[in-house]
Amino acid sequence: MPSSLFPSNKFLLIAGPCTIESASVCQTIADVLADLQQRYASKLEIVFKGSFDKANRTDVHSPRGLGLSAGLEILSNLHQTYGLKTTTDIHLPEQAALAAKVCDILQIPAFLCRQTDLLAAAAATQRVVSVKKGQFLSPWDVSFIVEKLRYFHAKEIWLLERGTCFGYGNLVVDMRSFPILKQTHCPVIFDATHSLQHSGKGEKTTGGDRQFLLPLAQAALAAGAQGLFMETHPHPEKAWSDQATQVPLEQLSSILKQCLAVWECMQEKTSLSA
Repeated sequence: MPSSLFPSNKFLLIAGPCTIESASVCQTIADVLADLQQRYASKLEIVFKGSFDKANRTDVHSPRGLGLSAGLEILSNLHQTYGLKTTTDIHLPEQAALAAKVCDILQIPAFLCRQTDLLAAAAATQRVVSVKKGQFLSPWDVSFIVEKLRYFHAKEIWLLERGTCFGYGNLVVDMRSFPILKQTHCPVIFDATHSLQHSGKGEKTTGGDRQFLLPLAQAALAAGAQGLFMETHPHPEKAWSDQATQVPLEQLSSILKQCLAVWECMQEKTSLSA
């Protein structure tokens, strides 16, 4: 399926905070993203990501976000100020049309990736529908999600790999997933931060191993991922959610530079084999 928004000749980075906590936090992150966009303008396309609601928190008392109206207002202001494309999660079919008025891409959370009514509503907006592969799915099962979206006339579909459940509380990224997912003819992106999570274990917050982000991201790009999704925060230890896996904002530039090097090698390899 031909893409219209996915940058065919650039590296795609979807980045931003896990939760939209405040305008100031988002602006701090957007300042860095806009600088990176300008610095690597010839080979990089950045999409700002922020969730107005984290509807699947483990603890009922954990903060979920600023809500639909306030969250979308912040995303709209960021787009106007910085010119960055934006994306956010939607959890209910009735949220799709509202989010589509602001965001270029609608993200379907992993646990909701097979919800037919949600997929139909997202497709109807004619925005890009970016689907996170559920931790409970094999890569070949994703073809049925793509089939649903195409049935509902989705304009453009992106797929995000974020690992598969391994026992209790751990995720494993099967690098075979990338060539398998690319058989759908949809762009395939690696969710580098959620793949690091340790969920469950009877604890009230989700843990993770941030130290493995760079090797996993580089391996995914070498295996065929066409872009990266990375949550980032100025002070991850103070973030409302995913403290253990968000990239410290001060490290984002270095990590991106190293990932771009792998992506460029893969682009050269593809060009030579064409």
